[in-house]
Amino acid sequence: MMRQVGRWLRKGRAELRQFCRARGNVSGMALVFQYGSNCFVDRINGPSRLDGVARVVGTAHTIEDYSLVFDVWSDGNRCATSDIMRAAGKKVWGVVYDIPDDFVRGRRNDGRKTLEQIEGRRYCETTVRVRLANGEKRDATTFVVRTESREDGLRTSAEYVSYIVRGLREQGVCDDYIREVKRIATENNPTIGQAVEAL
Repeated sequence: MMRQVGRWLRKGRAELRQFCRARGNVSGMALVFQYGSNCFVDRINGPSRLDGVARVVGTAHTIEDYSLVFDVWSDGNRCATSDIMRAAGKKVWGVVYDIPDDFVRGRRNDGRKTLEQIEGRRYCETTVRVRLANGEKRDATTFVVRTESREDGLRTSAEYVSYIVRGLREQGVCDDYIREVKRIATENNPTIGQAVEAL
């Protein structure tokens, strides 16, 4: 085992973290699954959000059946934002990040935010089982809308959907799923259909 650790050390810090994570003993880092606008790396790592600390692990989809929905109002985005809900035969794709624990939950006072602060009071943290693009199954932290905050009849915006589409596309998620995101968004708000189709 020491010989293997030595090889990981020579290959660099990222590989060592992956080696340790596989054995369940990395402290201070969380594996986080993002399925909404934070799929776009520039958004999640923006200076008023995580400020560069989120590292892309890869893409993944839910193992259990879920569908993407827009069922919660966001004051910051001025539209309905994303959530995942149980839906037979459906999977949700997203981006998996390695994020330091102190950027996942709690509050920060240094101008940057935790995911808990970004998501706001209408979301709660949970764990979801995902399958990475390489086939590996992992438990990941994510945020879903609280039951009491879910509302029918809310409308998303083309700008908000653009972050999801751009993020998924940049990370190489299949075109079929990106088309599904566009379909769901247009069904939610038909007035943005043309703009969403052009993304």
